Amino acid sequence: MTLTELRYIVTLAQERHFGRAAEHCFVSQPTLSVAVKKLEEELGVALFERSKSTVQVTPLGERIVEQAQRVLEQSSVIKELASAGRDQLASPLRIGAIYTIGPYLFPHLVPELGRQAPQMPLYIEEGFTGELRRKLRSGELDAIIVALPFTETDVVTKPLYEEAFKVLMPADHPWAGRDSIAKEDLLQERLLLLGEGHCFRDQILEACPAISQKLNSPNNTLTAEGGSLETIRHMVASRLGITVLPNSAIGSHYEQGLLTSLPFTPPAPGRTVAIAWRASFPRPQAIDAVTNAIAHCRAQESAPA
Repeated sequence: MTLTELRYIVTLAQERHFGRAAEHCFVSQPTLSVAVKKLEEELGVALFERSKSTVQVTPLGERIVEQAQRVLEQSSVIKELASAGRDQLASPLRIGAIYTIGPYLFPHLVPELGRQAPQMPLYIEEGFTGELRRKLRSGELDAIIVALPFTETDVVTKPLYEEAFKVLMPADHPWAGRDSIAKEDLLQERLLLLGEGHCFRDQILEACPAISQKLNSPNNTLTAEGGSLETIRHMVASRLGITVLPNSAIGSHYEQGLLTSLPFTPPAPGRTVAIAWRASFPRPQAIDAVTNAIAHCRAQESAPA
């Protein structure tokens, strides 16, 4: 029994598909399949039920996979403990962020962290909250930046900053002269939203429940979906509708005068951005370096020109 075999069965249990599990593990499907079968033979039990279309975890397999997950977490801790004994800021830090935060935070965070901890290599990636959660638990990532609420056993969460939502529209939109926009007014326009799976979409729908009713209407013509905030921004610039963006994503990617943004009428919707890491992660100085760098970036953004 090896750690590699344990990682294979944990990934297969998550993906329920040999091809996708092999892709996540960066091996060929036959390699993963043979390794899983070898482990089953060693243990003398079937961990998975296989059919042509699906892979199901057996009841006993679920218990073994859970234990394998804990073993992988602890093996990661052993490596980190050895590294932390030398220099907590010398080893690479693997950090992830959700899609609606990463593109707007990382360009500022990476150079700032490079100044504050130049000896610490940084690995970054973006993903959905669920995928980042899985990678944090498995030790593939050391910390993740997400929007609250976020709860996970044995994971520490620290709020970083509050961020308001704003309405983005063409500069010549009839609303452009207003001071603010009421949430209910969004129902009057074609609203561009992220697709399902994005927590930012869920936060918008929670802030304005009436939009959910429109989405479920068979004659819905007031909403459309985009794959990313940047795609949606282009759609707004093309006069296909309006959208709601977090303040950090408003930016200035077009000629002055093409787009404009307005705040919501109080109480305005917003989100709390937080960093999460495993409670067993033995490099608190690395987490402190990230939080300090983000705080410095935020201070620079809000400083008067």
